[in-house]
Amino acid sequence: MDILKVAVEWAKAEVFSARFFILAAFLFLIASVGFWQLGKTQTAKAFIYPTLVCGLLLLAVGVGIFFANKSRITSFAEAYNSNASEFVKSEIVRTQKSLNEYKTIVFKVIPFIIIGSCLLIVFIDAPLWRAICITTIGMMVVILLVDSNANTRLQAYHQQLEMVDK
Repeated sequence: MDILKVAVEWAKAEVFSARFFILAAFLFLIASVGFWQLGKTQTAKAFIYPTLVCGLLLLAVGVGIFFANKSRITSFAEAYNSNASEFVKSEIVRTQKSLNEYKTIVFKVIPFIIIGSCLLIVFIDAPLWRAICITTIGMMVVILLVDSNANTRLQAYHQQLEMVDK
């Protein structure tokens, strides 16, 4: 098994995954412009800024993931060629740390934020707060969907690294 090829394929998959964050960001930004131009009611106008903020946040996440993993594609080859066993060990440590972060943030914190936002929709009657909660739920669902797939890919990559290390 060529672990360098596996590492590069994983990084390329992450770059592809980042495009979904960017796509969702553009959809939120388009929705914000739509609410701004077409919103006639107080509730529709309340969605302008929350969708704009969510779009900008998702865009920042997507662009960050895109460029971080794009640079990894070239750095993987350099690190592997300089010391292959050290590369595998450092990748095992990095992937294990990322898996632990996914376990905490994606699978515990994000569902808690979604539940909290749902409860706020029920108990708060102000249109702005409801708009904030609804767009937060939308953003968290996007993050949950994309990151659950990224977590599965990372687990597979981590297992292949551990097999090579043995």
